[in-house]
Amino acid sequence: MSVFSRIFKNKKYGGISHLNNQLNSNKIIDNFDNKNQNTNNINLKDVKMNDSKINPEDKNFFKKNRSLAKKVIAIANQKGGVGKSTTAVNLTSYLGYFGYKTLIIDIDPQSNSTSGLGITTDSDKSSIYNVIIGGEMLAKVTIKTDFLNLDAIPSSIQLAGAEVELVASMKREYKLKEAVDKIKNDYDYIIIDCPPALGLLTINALSAATEVIIPIQCEYYALEGLGQLLHTIKLVKENLNSELKIAGALMTMYDPRIKLAEQVISEVKKYFPDKVYSTIIPRNVRLSEAPSYGKPILSYDPECKGAQAYKSFTKEVIENGTKRTR
Repeated sequence: MSVFSRIFKNKKYGGISHLNNQLNSNKIIDNFDNKNQNTNNINLKDVKMNDSKINPEDKNFFKKNRSLAKKVIAIANQKGGVGKSTTAVNLTSYLGYFGYKTLIIDIDPQSNSTSGLGITTDSDKSSIYNVIIGGEMLAKVTIKTDFLNLDAIPSSIQLAGAEVELVASMKREYKLKEAVDKIKNDYDYIIIDCPPALGLLTINALSAATEVIIPIQCEYYALEGLGQLLHTIKLVKENLNSELKIAGALMTMYDPRIKLAEQVISEVKKYFPDKVYSTIIPRNVRLSEAPSYGKPILSYDPECKGAQAYKSFTKEVIENGTKRTR
């Protein structure tokens, strides 16, 4: 019996075989990229559709006069260290690059997405905590980042105690949804970076979202507990948010030298029919370095393999979104 078969043998974690929205893109499987490349600080605000620097293959993905449903996407997995924040930061930066007005909401007390965008917070500044607990408007705590078309709602350490404070609150599962509903028409994409837990903060994110993307690390431990996440998503859909859909599973931290990595990918595809993104995010030194400089990979090193992978993944997200409005 395979690893995944054991994880999902309990039927209460089933019910995902009907997922059929296929995502089409070129698969990227990259090796380690340990080259010493110079950091490229490109001014993305100068990028335009007819810019000669733009790859012709990218032009079809820039925002045009096409129908686009407003998307609220949660990046969720209760397993830590699978690339949730890395995915949130780099997905949003590329969405902004392609011309889509984007908002990233960091609802993780660890604040990795916040720091990954070069945003510093302290106890005196408003954050998503003030929205969920204090009832502030999202517009009042929104920060314009240094990156094209990208706004952010920062997290803070105060959020660590938010779940305890929410316990006695009325409509506690809908605090974030109520705030997001007031501003979601102002953005093409709202991306929510969830904490590595299935508590009230993640439930709030899933209640507010229209879709959820699940980053899955290409190793055995990343599979453990995935059934519980899928069961939680199923319960949220049935009881709190009937519009919630699984957009897809994103395989991250792929190392072709490890045989188990291919086995994990094969098992995930077996249990997510047509719902695994074609792009596979490689282990990449430059991806690991970028957050320490407070930059997404697009600004830190746009030519590295990690950057090219996240660009390809973003194209899949855009393509998937436009298909559903045709």
